[in-house]
Amino acid sequence: TNDKKTIAAKPTMYQQPGIILLREGTDTSQGKAQLISNINACQAVADTVRTTLGPRGMDKLVFDGQRVTISNDGATIMRLLDIVHPAAKTLVDISMSQDAEVGDGTTSVVLLAGEILKCVKPFVEEGLHPQIIMQGLRAASVVAVKHLKDIAVQVDLEGSRAMLEVFAGTALNSKLISNQKDLFAPMVVDAISMLDPELLDLNMVGVKKVPGGSVTQSFLVPGVAFKKTFSYAGFEQMTKSFENPKVLLLNVELELKSEKENAEVRITDPSMYQSIVDAEWSIIYEKLDFCVASGAQIILSKLPIGDLATQYFADRGLFCAGRIEAADMTRVAKATGGKIQSSVNDLTSDVLGEAGHFSEDQVGDERFNIFTGCPHAKTATIVLRGGSEQFIEESHRSIHDALCIVKRGLMSRQVVAGGGAIEMEVSKALKDHARTISGKQQHIVSAFAKALEVVPRQLCENAGFDPTNVLQLLRTAHAKSGEEGKWMGVDLDSEGATDTMKANVWEPAINKINSYSAATEAACVILSIDETVRNAQSEQPGAAAGGLTMQQQQQKMSAAMGRGGGRGGGRNPVRRLK
Repeated sequence: TNDKKTIAAKPTMYQQPGIILLREGTDTSQGKAQLISNINACQAVADTVRTTLGPRGMDKLVFDGQRVTISNDGATIMRLLDIVHPAAKTLVDISMSQDAEVGDGTTSVVLLAGEILKCVKPFVEEGLHPQIIMQGLRAASVVAVKHLKDIAVQVDLEGSRAMLEVFAGTALNSKLISNQKDLFAPMVVDAISMLDPELLDLNMVGVKKVPGGSVTQSFLVPGVAFKKTFSYAGFEQMTKSFENPKVLLLNVELELKSEKENAEVRITDPSMYQSIVDAEWSIIYEKLDFCVASGAQIILSKLPIGDLATQYFADRGLFCAGRIEAADMTRVAKATGGKIQSSVNDLTSDVLGEAGHFSEDQVGDERFNIFTGCPHAKTATIVLRGGSEQFIEESHRSIHDALCIVKRGLMSRQVVAGGGAIEMEVSKALKDHARTISGKQQHIVSAFAKALEVVPRQLCENAGFDPTNVLQLLRTAHAKSGEEGKWMGVDLDSEGATDTMKANVWEPAINKINSYSAATEAACVILSIDETVRNAQSEQPGAAAGGLTMQQQQQKMSAAMGRGGGRGGGRNPVRRLK
């Protein structure tokens, strides 16, 4: 009996104190249900931007409490949605990366990632391990990208101008300014052609927005244009037009004021005060004399140019402007060949820029300073007009997408047909590849092939067509061997199929390559998550200590480590490892 009591007194493994790992209030979810929940969240995000795809896509109005944004740009909408679901934010990331890398196709990549997850969801529900699914998706992505590269059309340098205009027109087809693509497509190509061909830095293409007028009044400046800055008295007396001027660029303040506001000066005679005032005047006049002596007709500065300096330059037939934005100053330096100076001492002729013509012109209600005919011009400025702020902002986003597409097209010189043609062709190749492999991977590759069909299907739905009939026509056309039917895509004019390569609906191959790769990686990231831990309490101010005193924190830590806290009092809903 004593032996039995001794044995009973020994603690069993079920009597061991629990180990608390996570903060009180932490929400955890795991397993198959969690994975399916993440897939459903991603599908909901994809459904949000689904209707914006293609030339017949609809716009979204997003109000963030302060301003209204009307757009059908996928990256803009994803950024403004402020998605809080931790897994669904992955789609926001791939949309941003597509926008940064290519500039267009941001809606397609989100839609494709959501469709891939939708097509593999039945396998998850049936218990297939996510690693098997991820392995199949990556293999399918490699085959898709390889086939795309094999069938991409190489464009030679002689036809590059026409090719780039087609790229820009295709990118603008789905935008608000699609009706004016004949105006903007050549404008975008001209802007890119003016950049340094080695760098193609889009920061050197300035876009200025002037409300009022018609969008058809937008124009391209082969040089630099910026809005007239704040001006002092005497500005209207200055010369507003120069031929072959010298340009001095400064980062110096040309304003009369005490050099040191907190300086202490002790004087013994009141007459000495006048000498201090005279010294301040002599300092500013010395700076102005240096500027005039440099031989420049135009003086620009990032810092203020005061009323004294403005009148001083006006009396000598010169032009000056202060408080110029850093981006505009950099583009002026690039275009004119000038060098920005932080001092007016030792100004030599080699630091001055040159321009063929300078003028100050009226654009709408604004005055613009315009440099043209710059010998070193590797920059351009597009001035956008429009009736409302929302329209001009959306026009700006459209122009940005077209600029990015033309830049990428100029670098890669490989094109594929748009309108869902390349998706159907790659889908056919993946279905053929799936028949050559065995096992579970065959079903995953087939699911990837089916997911690619979401692009032509959604193009039809957004245009009000019957997607079943059109997709059947496309499958029949692509099933033919050889070149016939390879570039058949959705005809949005006649609800049928057409050769989109001949219809000049082109896209850079790098656009689709990046889209397929990013969508596959996003789907794999979602599938690799089997548990989500969300600590809502840590998101609140002062949550680091949990509102507890030091003694309470020590007691809680002891309980968590299993020394004197039992099993945490049975009130803590967080996970315990036994």
